[in-house]
Amino acid sequence: MPASTTRRSFLVLSGVGLGLAPALSALAQDDIDVPTVPPPKFATALFDGKDLSGWVSRSGGPAGWKVRGSYMEVVPGSGDIHTKRAFGDFQLHLEFWLPYLPEAKGQARANSGVYLQGRYEVQVLDSYGLESKDNDCGAIYKIAAPLVNACKKPQVWQKYDVAFRAPRFDAAGRLTEKARITVFHNSVMIHNNLELPDTTPGELDKQISKPGPILLQDHGNLVRYRNIWIIPVK
Repeated sequence: MPASTTRRSFLVLSGVGLGLAPALSALAQDDIDVPTVPPPKFATALFDGKDLSGWVSRSGGPAGWKVRGSYMEVVPGSGDIHTKRAFGDFQLHLEFWLPYLPEAKGQARANSGVYLQGRYEVQVLDSYGLESKDNDCGAIYKIAAPLVNACKKPQVWQKYDVAFRAPRFDAAGRLTEKARITVFHNSVMIHNNLELPDTTPGELDKQISKPGPILLQDHGNLVRYRNIWIIPVK
């Protein structure tokens, strides 16, 4: 990615409330919803609270989740859903809400995931108050734990802001650069230009030379998502 494009991408990120001072104060506000971040004029809405017309199931059929008010909610057993559109490099914003499951442990605590290009999962989980591992909330699943646990309590709206740079290939189709990702969780940086050595378990495919969709995982819990928008970076 050219330096000018990189600067533009991260200037946008800072412009949606990702300054360090707000991030530090946010750590003490773990029982307060994040404010909804309106998309910039040049962003594309993937889910605006109205319907799932831009989403399909893994098989390509209608998305089986429910829209309730301004959010979509997993219907357990209905399967994962993903956008009809595919993307290369992009900046993604989404907000999520986790149910409180006090009897559940580990991966059973309000599990879902956000798959970038359908291949690289940013874990969604109730990991509040835990020492984060590579399968906790904010982790790149089984690749990297978040730099810090920035989770809020369950039943509180949270947000991810992600800058994703797709793999690069030369004219002969040989991989020259692996994918990279920067993630802010509730305005706190949890991954900083991290190289992704491979796709993560549960991916749609391993065709990393091609654009891919945004996929949301059904892991059997009533996880909610709202206000999902993306800025493709050319």
